[in-house]
Amino acid sequence: MCCRGCQAVAQAIAENGLQEYYRHRTAMPSSGHELIPAELSRLALYDHPEIQKSFVIESDQHIKQASLILEGITCAACVWLNERHLQQLPGVKAVQVNYANHRARISWDEREIQLSRILKEIQLLGYNAHPYNALQQEELRRKGRSRDIRRIAVTGLSAAQVMMLAVALYAGAALGMETGTAQLLRYVSLVLTLPVFLYTAVPFYVSAWRAMKSRRLNMDFPVSLAIITAFVGSVWVTLRGEGVVYYDAITMFTLFLLSTRFLERNAREKSVEATENLLKLVPAMSLRLRDGRQEAVAVLDLAVGDIILVKPGEAVAADGEVAAGISSVDEALLTGESRAVPKEIGDAVIAGSINLEGPLEVRVTGTGENTVLAGIVRLLDRAVAEKPRLAQLADQVAGRFTYVLLALTLVVALAWWWHDPDKVLEIALAVLVVTCPCALSIAAPAAFAASGSHLLRQGILLTRGHALETLAKVTHVVFDKTGTLTYGKPKLHQVLPFGGMDTHACMCVAASLEQASEHPLAQSFLERIGKNELHLVTEAQNFPGKGVTGVIDGRRYTLGNRMLSPLTRAQAESAMEVAGGATVVWLCDESRVLAAFELSDELRPDAVALIQELKAQGMGVSILSGDSDAAVRHFAARLGITDYRGAQHPEDKLAALKALQAGGAVVAMVGDGVNDAPVLAGADVSLAMGGGTQVARASSDIVLLSEKLPDIWRALQAGRAAMTVMQQNFAWAAGYNFLALPFAALGYIPPWLAALGMSVSSLVVVLNALRLRQV
Repeated sequence: MCCRGCQAVAQAIAENGLQEYYRHRTAMPSSGHELIPAELSRLALYDHPEIQKSFVIESDQHIKQASLILEGITCAACVWLNERHLQQLPGVKAVQVNYANHRARISWDEREIQLSRILKEIQLLGYNAHPYNALQQEELRRKGRSRDIRRIAVTGLSAAQVMMLAVALYAGAALGMETGTAQLLRYVSLVLTLPVFLYTAVPFYVSAWRAMKSRRLNMDFPVSLAIITAFVGSVWVTLRGEGVVYYDAITMFTLFLLSTRFLERNAREKSVEATENLLKLVPAMSLRLRDGRQEAVAVLDLAVGDIILVKPGEAVAADGEVAAGISSVDEALLTGESRAVPKEIGDAVIAGSINLEGPLEVRVTGTGENTVLAGIVRLLDRAVAEKPRLAQLADQVAGRFTYVLLALTLVVALAWWWHDPDKVLEIALAVLVVTCPCALSIAAPAAFAASGSHLLRQGILLTRGHALETLAKVTHVVFDKTGTLTYGKPKLHQVLPFGGMDTHACMCVAASLEQASEHPLAQSFLERIGKNELHLVTEAQNFPGKGVTGVIDGRRYTLGNRMLSPLTRAQAESAMEVAGGATVVWLCDESRVLAAFELSDELRPDAVALIQELKAQGMGVSILSGDSDAAVRHFAARLGITDYRGAQHPEDKLAALKALQAGGAVVAMVGDGVNDAPVLAGADVSLAMGGGTQVARASSDIVLLSEKLPDIWRALQAGRAAMTVMQQNFAWAAGYNFLALPFAALGYIPPWLAALGMSVSSLVVVLNALRLRQV
């Protein structure tokens, strides 16, 4: 296209289905299709289902969600611009842009808008979007780093030469210099500054222009204004042949700013490297087994139901279940610790885990965006997109501060124009540069990204943006019992034989009766007896909620609760009290009780230490469980917890939690089951065990992938540390601006020193945030 106007006309023709115009017009260029932007045809390809399957998921009926890379993001204002513009489009349901890694999550209703339209709108803003790919993003980062280094090198060379000439000009002004020599030095400085003004500082102009088009001022606006004003003023002085030039301030300011942003960018990438490393674990190729042959295929071409071969030492290419083979895999990406997890036929494996021993044949159950790994990354993106209250406040302050800064600069310039016109430009530049709110806007995002990355490496996944901020305020922790304080897998602890049969004989009969049962308790019996010791059972029957019956060697036996035994209710309850609240199962024949089996869930070994630590820090601790009162009382006594409630339905748990909140407590809830979902959603901050149900993890703010209770205390500590660092960053950024402003306004800070101060201020904030990676 010869110009933007022609491009706009061609786009309008194409969008309104008027392409016939190109066939019927009288004056033809070399080819009619040239006036239809080729970009529109390329973007339309992304609406094809086969192309979308690698990066788009259907989160609800007709609602799709895509993961994209946004090129051209330079500051928080770029994120704001993209999110605000796209959210105004009809059919777009949600837009979340991660400033740390430039990844965008976009949800839309395919009945109202197509992905190609969304991509086109992003391009019209001046950015470029394409499907997210970890390797592709790494390549973009490599190119970005090379481009940044090139700009820094050019700026550094120019700044070094210009500074030497500036020293001569300053010395000449003080000691005397011929007018012709001074003018020559000014022109040479101008030539040396041109690469900085016309090349290396261009990203600042582009960012400021984008913000202005959206009727918003970002941090690059005062930066661009300072550079352009200083350059125009210096050129005017050069042409006049008298006065002070600021080529040294322009080059040094640009050098400091580029260098600081380069270091800041590297630090930001380090803060999210744990997330990026997750995505790099999935291989690009896989061996698919078909008709007895092995074929190498791209992971994107795998379909649910395919059988893939995973050799020892290789990463699993997709979520699936073991179809053949026995091995162990390393799931450190989920647990935070490298250990071998045994796998056999029927066991689930996740994409990205490493096969350690024997070859495995895996039946694919999920690929691309439908894997556990992709789900974790989506939760991380959601957490980053949902900014804490302090971060939202900082964005608002930084945005308004830009307008205040411009107003103050104007006031200071007018004051100096009245007092000493020769210093107006120098003072105004210093004020513009020294008070740029860069540090203020990155204070919270830098701390949040660093803390989130550190927690993920320990197996603690933040899924909500407010989680860290709320963790720092928690005063009361509520636990579910089963699967949280205990493992949720009942074990057989004691056998009490009564009717003359020995313990082993009773176990053999009980295990034989449980052969056909699918009850969780059945495995507790079967794992204690070898298969060759089991009896043949006839007339086996299962009575839900009661137990099982069957005939062995002509004798009928029952195994179950009191309802299948000749015991009275009082006798059964008395036995349960003696058993410490554990589940008691009775083995009986047709006339008497033969044995009692005591089964109970095991308390996690680190539960006692966690409760003691929480109490030592002055926090309240409670148990809300659906188990029997006797069982809850037993475990509460072992843990030293006095506030406990058993036989709680979901609505009972939620009511108890609301009562705590009404009393002024900030409540953290820890659970794992379906019945915990309502109370997890109702808590101020919630934590779900990684092995819990899907609905529990979806309702929680934090997922403990490692399933280790000490991680609860680590998360609480991380929340407090993150808030401390955020407050330190805000205090530093605000204090620096308020301290530097009067000195700059009074003329004590030259422009080059203002540039150095602003750059160092931003760097201090980022480095302080990186300390959270070691907490």
